[in-house]
Amino acid sequence: MTRALRLLLPGDPLTATGGYLYDRRIAAALRDLGWQVDVISLDASFPFPTTDALARTRAQLAALPDGALTLLDGLALGAMPDEALSESARLKLIALVHHPLAAETGLSPQQARGLRDSETRALRAVRAVITTSAATAAALHADYGVPADRLHPIEPGVDRPPRGPAESRPRPKGPVDQPLQLLCVATLTPRKGHALLLRALASLRGRAWHLHCVGSLTRDPDEAQRVLALCAELELSAQVSFHGEVDEAALHERMRRADLFVLSACYEGYGMAVAEALAFGLPVVTTDVGAAAQLLGGEDPQGTTARRAGLVVPPGDLTALTQALDRAINDAALRAELAAGARQRAAALPTWPQAARRLASVLEHVTAS
Repeated sequence: MTRALRLLLPGDPLTATGGYLYDRRIAAALRDLGWQVDVISLDASFPFPTTDALARTRAQLAALPDGALTLLDGLALGAMPDEALSESARLKLIALVHHPLAAETGLSPQQARGLRDSETRALRAVRAVITTSAATAAALHADYGVPADRLHPIEPGVDRPPRGPAESRPRPKGPVDQPLQLLCVATLTPRKGHALLLRALASLRGRAWHLHCVGSLTRDPDEAQRVLALCAELELSAQVSFHGEVDEAALHERMRRADLFVLSACYEGYGMAVAEALAFGLPVVTTDVGAAAQLLGGEDPQGTTARRAGLVVPPGDLTALTQALDRAINDAALRAELAAGARQRAAALPTWPQAARRLASVLEHVTAS
């Protein structure tokens, strides 16, 4: 018997963000398990769809056969409650929520309230909710009223690099010919906190570092322009490079060349970029959002201390971020310790096949219900 799934997501499935990467990789891993996965692209205007976009979405849903197992990416689902509710009896709807829509930085209070109300209604239409982290599942239960038995956290997988990660290269303090290579992987949107990162690094501009920013400069062009202008204003242009979106091979090469991974996001559903940095054995400096603390390690429930893989600071705290970056850039022994911790933590992270098997179990349960 063919196990079939329709995956509906807005815009281009090849978009280079963590959410779309999760969708692509989980679909591919399900296919490897014998599932037929049909990806259906919805209008790119979600989560603020036009009237025409909603009309086309209604038609796309209506075209699905009765009883079709349908996984809806939350970027679209949360903005189409009426459409989801109207099809909830006919289709077997499942939500895939990377993070609540209202948690996005830069929304007006009115937009945030509207998205929260809309997503709350939409989530009532589905038979199960997949989240990419336990933190997001907890938020949907506490703040959106989703019953705990319908929530299924399935964390992203990681790939093991084809070559073993190198030891973090010791660097002396002060200016040198080959500066420490810092890497930030994040689309330039307010939520990712590039401005905070630049302000923190501005205090360390005399040190031997160079920041490489990988991530789209076009998804939020206004924010990209603000970040680029701030970089120039802080006189950091010689120490910061913006590479835009890159393909997987180029990203992996950046990971291999980096000495330290940095991310100062205000909010994350999980933190796929941090997990991938760990897979490459990179020490990390990041903010305490999403699953950062869990990913980087520390004291486990049995009271033993796992080897830490990075430094975690409160989101939005410029002083704490500056101090953490100062320590990581100037202390080669600390970087080596964190890199060893990264390799240890990476070994415990799920792979994509493992994530797909967990999702397949949920899909089979919904199919049988």
